[in-house]
Amino acid sequence: MEKSKKLLPIKNNNDLMRYASWGTQIFVLLGLAVWGGLKLDKLFNTPLPLLVWILPFVILIAMIWKVLKDTSKKKSGNDKNKV
Repeated sequence: MEKSKKLLPIKNNNDLMRYASWGTQIFVLLGLAVWGGLKLDKLFNTPLPLLVWILPFVILIAMIWKVLKDTSKKKSGNDKNKV
């Protein structure tokens, strides 16, 4: 009674690599933004850690915008001529 499991083939390896790279970019950029925010807050002697909050928020918004832009449907040049 041995069940053989069939693994589903990955249809497009490029999609897997693209999503993995997005995750890596978000992780690294958020880490750098927090680190940079800490350093800049110390440099400017801010009473509140403003840059620690602002820089990662800006990076997060930019990465969400990039993901939405990359995953949206792209129009080809031939679609403009169709009525």
